[in-house]
Amino acid sequence: MELTGVGLYTLQEAEQLTGAQAREVSRWLFGYTFKGGVGAPLWTPQFAGLDEKVIGFRDLMQLRIVKVFRDHSFPLRVIRAAIDGAKTTFGIEYPFTAHRFLIDGKSIFAKALQEHGDAEMPDLAKRRLALERIVRPALYAGIEFASDGQATRWFPLKRSKAIVLDPEIAFGKPVLTDYGVRTEIVAGAFKTEKNKKRVASLFDIPVAAVEAAIRYERIAI
Repeated sequence: MELTGVGLYTLQEAEQLTGAQAREVSRWLFGYTFKGGVGAPLWTPQFAGLDEKVIGFRDLMQLRIVKVFRDHSFPLRVIRAAIDGAKTTFGIEYPFTAHRFLIDGKSIFAKALQEHGDAEMPDLAKRRLALERIVRPALYAGIEFASDGQATRWFPLKRSKAIVLDPEIAFGKPVLTDYGVRTEIVAGAFKTEKNKKRVASLFDIPVAAVEAAIRYERIAI
């Protein structure tokens, strides 16, 4: 299977990067069984054909959005309906990763709320208010889009582009933007060497880049 430009993340890495627990990621993207039935995944993940549960960059970006909606107590049935509605409207497999969702997402989610949320959501007005605050550019802060409107890179730190997740580099793992070196490896080297200048020399990068990698890995951990 071609991995170039796709990205590759374990469920544990997805948890670290999005805040969604690994077991939630598994249920949302790979489905689950319960007494009397089966819970289908919210969408077909990029590596659905593999035996191991791993996901790609588009899965990760869409998962990040799902986590935000779940944090605001939106039911999975509403999120599923919004994803399906957006897929039909946009004609793409991962609509939450598209810039167009910033424009049309609010109306799509409002329709999903109306059709799938009323019965068990007496505070629907509050949900709609939360929706007004969610489907905004801030939700996509740090995401860089290609000319076709699809997410191509993610800068996970607020107000900083020192660290990037780019599926074209290191299978989409966090790297130092200007140097392409994985933050995990730099931080691990510092843990061993105990000397930032020494680590900077090893990777031929500035001390400031070493410090950025260390800070990021501390936050991520």
